[in-house]
Amino acid sequence: MSVKVDVEYCGVCNFEKQCSELAKTINMMCPDAAVTCSKGRRGSFEVRINDTLVHSKLANMAFPVNEDVGNNVLRAKEGQPLTKVKEQPITDCSIQ
Repeated sequence: MSVKVDVEYCGVCNFEKQCSELAKTINMMCPDAAVTCSKGRRGSFEVRINDTLVHSKLANMAFPVNEDVGNNVLRAKEGQPLTKVKEQPITDCSIQ
């Protein structure tokens, strides 16, 4: 089963690096997953797997644990239900 991962990140906050790191982790764990990173709303880091929102920085002010997202990608590939993604707190971002 093909897995599509869409990440919307805040370009103003310069979250492109976090998106690239997440994409790298996902591609290492599941090489055939299609990961798309795109600039979006201010303060955002929203992760969707096959159109299901699995993480929202807008809702919880934290980044996801990349390996947990990768594990969900593997679950989606196997047709299993997605689980809650663990979060890591933000320590160096301020929205102006």
